[in-house]
Order: sequence, then C-alpha cells, then structure tokens
Amino acid sequence: MDNVIAAAHAIYTDEQRMLLENFRRMAEAELAPHADEYEALGRPPDAAALKRLFARVEEFGLISGLIPEADGGAGIDRLSYGILYEELARVWPDLSVAVLIQSHAAFTLSLLGSPEQKEAYLRPLLRSERIACTCISEPDVGSNVREVKCRAEREGDRIFVSGQKLWISNGAQSDFAIVVCNLDGGMSMVIVDRETGKYESRELRKLGLVGASTCELFFDRAETTSEHVLGQPGGGLFQTLKLFESARVFVGLTSVGIAQAALECAVSYAKDRHQHGKPIAGHQLIQGYLADMATQLDAARLLCQRGLQLLELGVRCDTQTSMAKWHATEMAVEITGKAVQIHGGNGITKEFPVERHFRNAKVMPIPDGTTEIQKLVIGRNLTGVGAF
Repeated sequence: MDNVIAAAHAIYTDEQRMLLENFRRMAEAELAPHADEYEALGRPPDAAALKRLFARVEEFGLISGLIPEADGGAGIDRLSYGILYEELARVWPDLSVAVLIQSHAAFTLSLLGSPEQKEAYLRPLLRSERIACTCISEPDVGSNVREVKCRAEREGDRIFVSGQKLWISNGAQSDFAIVVCNLDGGMSMVIVDRETGKYESRELRKLGLVGASTCELFFDRAETTSEHVLGQPGGGLFQTLKLFESARVFVGLTSVGIAQAALECAVSYAKDRHQHGKPIAGHQLIQGYLADMATQLDAARLLCQRGLQLLELGVRCDTQTSMAKWHATEMAVEITGKAVQIHGGNGITKEFPVERHFRNAKVMPIPDGTTEIQKLVIGRNLTGVGAF
C-alpha cells in the first residue's frame, strides 16, 4: 500500500509532503488512541477536552488555516490545508467534523465580522479558548435555507432569538452560536452567546461518527444585541450559500479520509488472510474490488482538490463543490462496503475497524445537502432551470 500512497503524494510539493508526514506522525501517535477511546465511549469529547484537541491540531494550522494573517490566521493555501484535513479525517473523522465547524465559524467571522466582533469571537476561536457552532438546519428545514423559521425580534438595542435548530455540530460544547434567522423581514446571521442567551442543547445519538457532537438546539428568547448581527442585515441567505460552497468540499474530504482508511485496511487484510491455499489478494475478484476502490478514491480526491483550488481562486464553484461532495460521500459508502465484504464475517464485527469506517461513511451523504440536493444544484446550474 505504501507505493500507492507515495504515488498519490507525488504531485505534492516538498513542503506539502513534509507537512503531511509531520502531521501524520503526530496524529497516529496522539489522536488515534483518542479516536478509539471515544468510539468505545460512544460520545464526543466534552468542551474542555475538545479545546485541548483543537489547540493541538492548531499547531499545524487546522483551525486558523483558512484565515488570512491579517486576522491572526495561518494563511495556508487551501490545497495544503485540505491535504492535512484529509489526513485528520483518515485518522479520526469525528474530530475532523468538529474542526470543520470550528474552522468555518472562524472563516465566517473573518469574512463578515466587524473589528469588535473579531476581537470578541474570532481571536478566542483561534486560541482554542472558545468553541462555536453554526445553526442553519431546523426540524422542518433542511437544505432549503429560504424556509428557515427561527426568528429574531428587536427591542431597542436588544435582540431576542426564538426557534429550534437541528443537526448542529459542536452544539453541546459551544460557547456561542452563529444563528441563521429571520430579522427585520430578511434573513440574517446573529451571534448568540451561550452565557447570556441561555440556549439549550440536546445531544443526538447517531449511526456513525459517534465521537462528533450533533445536537438539537433550543432558543427561547435568547438574548443578544444589535452589535451581534454578523455581516449585512438581511444578507444571511447569500452568506449561508457561500459557506456551503466551501464546507461541501471538506465534507467530501472527510469521506475521502474515511475511504482511505478503509482501503488500507482492505489491502492489509487481503494480503494476510489465506483461503484456498493463498492470500485472498491473489484472487481475481478481490483484486478487482481493490482496483475499483483505489480508482474511485483517487477520482474523489481529485474532485475535492479541484474544488479547493477554485475556492483559492475566489471564483464561483458551487457546481464543482457539489460534484465533489456528491461523488466523494457516495464513493466512501461504496468503498467501505467493499472493505467489509473483503473482510467477510470479520468485517461485521467490532474487532476490525472496517465496521466503524462503514458506519461513519454512511453518515456522510446526508449533511450539508444530501446527494439528491447536490444533483439538483448541478442540474440547475447546467440548465438554468430550477427543479427544487
């Protein structure tokens, strides 16, 4: 398997390869044991533990990497950042989801925040002192952001947010929430502090990614102020759609990392497991499986990396990021399923990691727009006709 990985990394620069190798050594030594620990516990890390983990990965720029240096970020190019992010997802996808939310909350604050908001919210995020969540989906509102029902009402300089949000990553550990809601007849993003807003969270149990927090959040006249409106009032719809454009690539890369881990398990097992007098890797059907898996994985990785490069250029790329998210997440389900099949009966036991990889992969086609939504985005952009 080493020669396959080496070939995949040959297109990286010397600096990117060195960065990846250093991060891999740290992740396998320090993060992999925690991945096993929280998988066994069946729950995510608490806020204090998550902040320590954020601080550790931030030593490689995984929280601040997308933020320009002027705002205190590492200013890493998106391709280099994506290479590190994929490796984190290979070792511990649950943590990569938490990092995705934290880093994109920081990205949103950097892009839209006032100097005062950046000082109060962005700086503590970059120092891993506070945890953010972004609240978009609701019980009756998934991918259609226009139907958001959560509302905010002004009373003088104060704003009171009421509503319910669902599928909120980092919700239980969050110190503040960036809430997409209706304000003054338009859609806006409003920052709500947990301490003053008193919002509540309920952790949801999931099929996979059990070490990643996924919550229902409740806002009952959660108090904030006019100074906490993020970006232009009424610009929440456009701002949210732009956030999707970036986040979908990283959901795809999460799936690439999961699939890479499953492929490595399958290759290793196929070489070690003997049947009919030889390693099962010597059987044509198994080699056909592995060839399909490796090719589909590389195709998904390249789609995601193209999306990263387009985002770096600052051009509109919602078609390409939807392609990357759709293909990578569905690919991961297929690859992890084949990895289970190669393991036979052992693949459905918790004694082997492919069972975990399969459950984790099965989650990924759902968040940040289902596969079906991605196809509608692509189709609309190709034809100019909406099918929503």
